[in-house]
Amino acid sequence: MSSIPGTTPPLLQVEGLIKRFPARGGKTVHAVEDVNFSVKRGTTVGLVGESGSGKTTAGRTLLRLIEPTGGRAIFDGTDIFALPDKEMRAYRRRMQIIFQDPFSSLNPRMRIEAILGEALDACGYPRGSKRKDRVNELLSLVGLQPDHARRFPHEFSGGQRQRIGIARALAVEPDFVVADEPVSALDVSVQAQVLNLLSDLQKRLGLTLLFIAHDLSVVEYLCDEVVVMYLGRVMERGPSRLVYTSPRHPYTKALLATAPIPDPERRRLHVPLAGDIPSPINPPSGCVFRTRCAHAIDACAQTVPTADHIGGDHHVACIRHRELAEIS
Repeated sequence: MSSIPGTTPPLLQVEGLIKRFPARGGKTVHAVEDVNFSVKRGTTVGLVGESGSGKTTAGRTLLRLIEPTGGRAIFDGTDIFALPDKEMRAYRRRMQIIFQDPFSSLNPRMRIEAILGEALDACGYPRGSKRKDRVNELLSLVGLQPDHARRFPHEFSGGQRQRIGIARALAVEPDFVVADEPVSALDVSVQAQVLNLLSDLQKRLGLTLLFIAHDLSVVEYLCDEVVVMYLGRVMERGPSRLVYTSPRHPYTKALLATAPIPDPERRRLHVPLAGDIPSPINPPSGCVFRTRCAHAIDACAQTVPTADHIGGDHHVACIRHRELAEIS
C-alpha cells in the first residue's frame, strides 16, 4: 500500500491489522483480521458494519487504546504500532476519540471546566485566565455557552453531553479523531444536530475523521469514503458515491436494504439481511459472510477472498463479485 510518487500520502494507512483476544478454554476471539484501508488528510472515512463486526475494536486499536496483535498503522509516516509507550505519548495529542455513550464517558463528579481542563493538562496548557478562555472557546466551538462550564454533566441533555465530549476531544487540537458511533445513543431528532456539528467542525478545522457507525444512511451523509466490515474483515471499501450507487458485495447490498427509505414509492433493490452474525470465536471458513449469503457456493467455504480492485479506489472481497454484477 505504498503511495504513488507525486501524490500526497494518507494521514493514516492501515496494513494487515489484526486483533485477537484470548477466551476461555484456550480459544481465541478473532475480532479483527487482516484489515487494510487508508484515511486521506482532511477527509472522513466511515467504518460500517453490524454489532460484532469489529469496527469499534479496529478504531480503538488504531489509537492503541487496545494493543494490536499484528499489522501496521502508518500515521503521518510513522508506524505507531512499533513505537514504545514513551514515544507513543507524543502522538496522543494528535489522535483523539469521541466515545459512543455521552452519559458514561463524562465524570459525573466533575464540572465541565474540570473535564475540559484535564484534556488541557495533558498537553501542558497554562492555567489561569488563558485556561478559562480556552474552555470558553471550546464550549462556543460546539454550540454551548460559557456559563455551562460551571455545571455538572447531569445538568445537560444527551446531545449537549455529546457536544462536551466532542469539545474534550478537540481540546488538544488533534489531527485525527475516531468518532465511535457518536450519535447512536441519541434521539433521532438530536442526531442530525450532532452530525451537522461534526461536518462543520471537520471543514472548519481541517480534521481527519474515522467515523464508526452501523447506520449506512448516517455514513452516506458525512463520509467521503466507506469501509464495510463483517466479522472482523473488510468486505468492501471505496468512495461513498460508488459504494452507495454501485455496491458490489452481497453484505453491502444487504446493509443498504435495511436502511430507511424516506420515499414510500421507492422499491428496495436488494433483500435485507437475515439471521445473526456468527461467533468470532469460531468464524466460518473461507468467506466469513458465506453462512448468510444467498449467493454462496462451495468455493466460498474454501477461499478467503482478497480485496479486488474494481475501478477508482473501489475494492471488494468476494470471489463471485464479477458474475453477481452481471446479474444484479
